[in-house]
Amino acid sequence: MGCYKLALDFRRKYPMTIGFRLKKHCDIIDKHLNPDEKITYLFYGQKNTGVFDFVNTYVVALTNQRLIMATKRLLFGYFFKSITPDLYNDLMVNSGVIWGRILIDTVKEEVTLTNLDKTSLSEIETNITETMGKLKKQYNIHRGKKEEK
Repeated sequence: MGCYKLALDFRRKYPMTIGFRLKKHCDIIDKHLNPDEKITYLFYGQKNTGVFDFVNTYVVALTNQRLIMATKRLLFGYFFKSITPDLYNDLMVNSGVIWGRILIDTVKEEVTLTNLDKTSLSEIETNITETMGKLKKQYNIHRGKKEEK
């Protein structure tokens, strides 16, 4: 299933989430997918710190290998971010009156995604934490570390 179709499905399910130019952002995600990589979950939101900032739409794709985020700049170029399982720490959810916010903590930085339909927060949190937890275990086993029980 294509990235843009998944974004439209998310929009239909959670119409209060603010997002613009989804097709352009999805093209960047599609461009950077590895040949054996599959998108397992996709959503979009604003990569800002303030609730009233709504000009930086990012498409966020959870794949069978990593978490990736992309935005196509208005005139030229784009921004692409990849969070591999070894860099992922945890996730925090904030819910407001209308919108919610997801904070993804990594080893290097904290990524804030805002203006999310507050009914989407539990679905986003579940998908990210479960998938990144599984990928982190696989990554550690692959690197020769013993799995903790």
